[in-house]
Amino acid sequence: MATVFDVAKYILQKTGPLATMKLQKLVYYAQAWSTVWDDPPDAPLFEEPVQAWAFGPVVAVLFEAHKGHYAVNADFFNQGDVPRLSPAQKATIDAVLEFYGGRTAQWLTNLTHSEAPWILARKGVPEGERGSAEITLESMSLYYACL
Repeated sequence: MATVFDVAKYILQKTGPLATMKLQKLVYYAQAWSTVWDDPPDAPLFEEPVQAWAFGPVVAVLFEAHKGHYAVNADFFNQGDVPRLSPAQKATIDAVLEFYGGRTAQWLTNLTHSEAPWILARKGVPEGERGSAEITLESMSLYYACL
């Protein structure tokens, strides 16, 4: 199975350098839409959990790798291995980039804050406070399948 680093590296190869906040949101949307569009073994894209942080969905291991950096490029994540991604997975990521890629990091953050998967995972956590509740694959699939 691919890792979040494989997905991040592929995104960065397609887009060029990105703000880390935007990269996190694009990785999230790639994972979310893979739960709807792709069949196993291509879904989910990666095993690492997505958490509902104050500023939107975040994959903690990806955050730890880019912590302290505002922007990153494809060479930043040397552990990513793009060939691990199947053609179907790349097609999903490409579709996500086509729709969301031109949006700003803030626009993507605002969008995630208006959607049920993040809202439900943040239930009971005061606004702006840290939280680490998982945004489940099931909640992503149920929500995005209805759009």
